[in-house]
Amino acid sequence: MGPEEITTERLRSQLLSTPAPTPADAAGHMLAVQAQEFWSGRWALGVRTVGDARIGDVDAAFEDGTLVRSWTQRGTLHIVRAVDLPGLLAVTAERQERAAAGIWRRVGVDDAVLRAAERAVRRALRPGGRLTRGEFADVLRAADVDPAGSRGNHILSALAVRGVLALGPVVPREGGVSRDQFLVAVDDLPSAGMPDDPLADVFAGYVRSHGPARITDFGWWAGLPIGTSRRAAEAAGDRVVEIEVGSFAVRTSVVGPRASGEDVVALPAFDEYYLSYADRTIVCEPDLAARIGPTQNGQVAPVLVSGGRVIGTWRHSVAAGRHHLPPEPVLVTDVGVSASAIDASLARVSRFLAS
Repeated sequence: MGPEEITTERLRSQLLSTPAPTPADAAGHMLAVQAQEFWSGRWALGVRTVGDARIGDVDAAFEDGTLVRSWTQRGTLHIVRAVDLPGLLAVTAERQERAAAGIWRRVGVDDAVLRAAERAVRRALRPGGRLTRGEFADVLRAADVDPAGSRGNHILSALAVRGVLALGPVVPREGGVSRDQFLVAVDDLPSAGMPDDPLADVFAGYVRSHGPARITDFGWWAGLPIGTSRRAAEAAGDRVVEIEVGSFAVRTSVVGPRASGEDVVALPAFDEYYLSYADRTIVCEPDLAARIGPTQNGQVAPVLVSGGRVIGTWRHSVAAGRHHLPPEPVLVTDVGVSASAIDASLARVSRFLAS
């Protein structure tokens, strides 16, 4: 496949040309949407939903337990459907724990600490319970587990990777876009049970939502070694098609209502369309990619996409007192793209945040 065919197919598989009916449907199709920056992860679902989805629509799916946010792969927060969380962690948890082990040792988080923390948190989150992050720290202190410094955050992410808790309903925020979530027990969330072959399901889900993609792309996205990634492709069987050596797509796709032919789409920081491949040159020129990121401190800028190619970046602050200001383009490399098309893409972001 040539670059134009690949970008056309990725726009479809990523729901950017055939959006989903609802944010929850978008999350189910995408399997896992990077959401280290919470509002960006919610916009990643909004932009993949037909019509003018609002942030309140996404937050409602967190409130009813359909969606959660957790450290599902690469030690990074993603938005997922609650029913998909166990299968993902079955594939990625061991690698995440191994990658974090050195940091845990340095900050004094060992198995004994995590066992004590888990017992205390399970008691605090007995059916129907929820905790703010501050209350989580208080629960740890009451159990003689010190959350000082970064230890509390490492304990939180470790318990999430172990399937004890997840980030659920949104904590209300006066005068701005909400940034925090209540912690909830995974045992209280909707469950579909453990899949028969989680590794095969995760590979098929990645290809469905990101294909055409290579095994190396999947390995980067899932945080898995190449050998495990190859086994995943083999296990997926006829749910995927090898269109070139090591490159896969799906036989059929979820087809939703088509978008209204936007010339430019404003995608959030860390968006899956740009970030979730080992090779990003198909959608972005290397010089521009160096300015977008990932930077040395791990940041990835929001991007503007036209015709499947990244053409620039934009910015917006959700700080209290500034969230109502319009987003603005920062860098546009394609002079052939009209300012009105860029403005229209950013106006959609403003409408998303307005509710």
